[in-house]
Amino acid sequence: MAEMTGKVVIDETHYPGEDLYCDGAVEDEILEIVKSRGEDAYPEAIEERKSWPVLYHLSRLRENIVSWVPVKKTDRVLEVGSGCGAITGALARKAESVTCVDLSKKRSLINACRHAAYENVTIKLGNFQEIEPLLACDYDYIFLIGVFEYAQGYIGGDTPYETFLELMKKHLAPGGRLVIAIENRLGLKYWAGCKEDHLGTYFDGLESYPGGGGVRTFTRAALEEICRAGGITDYSFYYPYPDYKFMTCLYSDMRLPKVGELSDNMRNFDRDRLLLFDEKLVFDSLIREGLFPWFSNSYVLVIGEKLPVVYARFSNDRAPEYAIRTEIRKTGAASGGGEAFEVRKIPLMQEARAHVKRLSDNAGRLETAFAGSGLAINRCHMDGDEAVFEFLPGRTLEELLDESLEREDRKGFRALFDRYCRLVEYPKQTPLYDHDLIFPNIIVNGQDWSLIDYEWVFEREAPAREIIARALYCYALGSERRKKVSLELMEELGYREVRFQETAARELEFQKYTTGKRKSMIEIWEAIHCPVVPVEELSRAYLQAQERNRIQVYEDMGNGFSEETSYFLSEGYREKELLRIGIEGKPGLQAVRLDPSLDYCLVRVASLQVNGQSRTLKDREVTCNGIVLSETTAVFATDDPGITIHHPGTGLAMELEILRITKEMAESIAGGIGETKGNHKKYKGLTWLYKS
Repeated sequence: MAEMTGKVVIDETHYPGEDLYCDGAVEDEILEIVKSRGEDAYPEAIEERKSWPVLYHLSRLRENIVSWVPVKKTDRVLEVGSGCGAITGALARKAESVTCVDLSKKRSLINACRHAAYENVTIKLGNFQEIEPLLACDYDYIFLIGVFEYAQGYIGGDTPYETFLELMKKHLAPGGRLVIAIENRLGLKYWAGCKEDHLGTYFDGLESYPGGGGVRTFTRAALEEICRAGGITDYSFYYPYPDYKFMTCLYSDMRLPKVGELSDNMRNFDRDRLLLFDEKLVFDSLIREGLFPWFSNSYVLVIGEKLPVVYARFSNDRAPEYAIRTEIRKTGAASGGGEAFEVRKIPLMQEARAHVKRLSDNAGRLETAFAGSGLAINRCHMDGDEAVFEFLPGRTLEELLDESLEREDRKGFRALFDRYCRLVEYPKQTPLYDHDLIFPNIIVNGQDWSLIDYEWVFEREAPAREIIARALYCYALGSERRKKVSLELMEELGYREVRFQETAARELEFQKYTTGKRKSMIEIWEAIHCPVVPVEELSRAYLQAQERNRIQVYEDMGNGFSEETSYFLSEGYREKELLRIGIEGKPGLQAVRLDPSLDYCLVRVASLQVNGQSRTLKDREVTCNGIVLSETTAVFATDDPGITIHHPGTGLAMELEILRITKEMAESIAGGIGETKGNHKKYKGLTWLYKS
């Protein structure tokens, strides 16, 4: 049984008749969006809704995780767990055919509606175990994006993950590849305070899921062991950053991240998080120690022959006319030995083709402007719609400056910076402004300096100090150490702090120019507003609460109450807990005062025994500086609350429940009750209100 949504076929032969999982009303909201709006209007809907599910299912950045894979027009593709179709469109644009498998009819309908124009998409609806035996065995690519971690739930058995891979391998054509995207159980973001993606709890993955459940993510070592157990030896790892959901960069073992590159870490769109440390600085430390592959937030595991792409950077958080992808590809063996590579810039939308084509013109203009300066321009040629560059050996100027900072080699740092300034100041007659003339875009190989990226070149004159100020501003964003030296240099050059602020304002203006009318991902993150709670603030608040949740005891031995003779009970209290207090009587003890908190609060006296007899807050032997609401409850509109028991005799025993409240709430409650009339008595300057 099949039905058509546009040109998409939905095969319901194995549909159980109801959706066994659902995100609720938000799926109806997403279905309404894809029915009523074209794909170009999804960004607008995302900005309007300010909703994690809408962003997650409709953002074009979701396609990044598969769009770098070189699927050909002759390839047959299987996508397991296609859901609302976040990546289906990217596959359909490249492949001959795409077969989707999903259990949810609502999500499959969303997928079909948003891709209704594609006649090469078929969605098989139902339980994977029932559909799997009927799938073809000649797929060139099988994609499991955010699916492998659920194998325990729908495959079963003692080795569900190994069994899942065995099943998938059967459906690959000779030379086919299986592509798996999954979170790293030990990803750095989880150490830094992000919650586990599936359970929404802190540290569950790090602790090997002590509470059980049907979801499991894996370390790199564990994924390799699963491969080996299934007899798989031909596989490779990629490292999507910040993670696979909204990947902006893809690294590999042949091109790992460099110190300073991983600074986009605040991406908790779905829920609040703690901030235990600066992830960028820890990433830098891991990179220096060669440990990044073990702490990458996510993995892409490609089973089969290695892919030519070793690095990709996505710039599609932009207006369509500027949306591109930069790739480093392996092209074979170099003539002098080793590997040969090339760099490509690829338009991600038809509108961006003109932008990429301008790179060739930019190269020619820059060569003219910098002829004789000692700065070479890495020239490019066009291969269809793609700009192709030579992959140059060497290290970036940014890396060399960082090394000088690490060694505290100020002379070496200054020599590099001064040469950079001379290059910026070199063009005299050409009205040309290269916005990309910053430290990471210059490759240094011995004495040779080359400009490798010049995407943003404008035909206008710009003061050299404006270009230098931007380079220092971008450099300063990397760390406090960088910021300090950048500010010092700007001061020395006469730019001063105001110039730094002007540069920041210009940079923000430029970013808005590249994103057009749309909001950037940072702005969307701010709009969705999932809080980030620094652990220092949390610790401080906890300690302050502990301080305020202490019970202070005063004893009147005939001379009144005094701070000097008061003491705190050994332990504080947790709010809403029933606290039991016992105080023994002493010869000459006339009164005992208990301050239940150092803040505005509500207090319920569950029981009060004085000399073995029951008392309440309305007895004359008990007084307080709050408003008595009942025999057991009082509100204190003061941050110095107190309950006094007169003539405790042989001792007293109390059971208290204390709830701290705001000053405004306490005063509102007290004001609603009205003033309590009565007499007043003073103990050492402390005024007490006696009930009439």
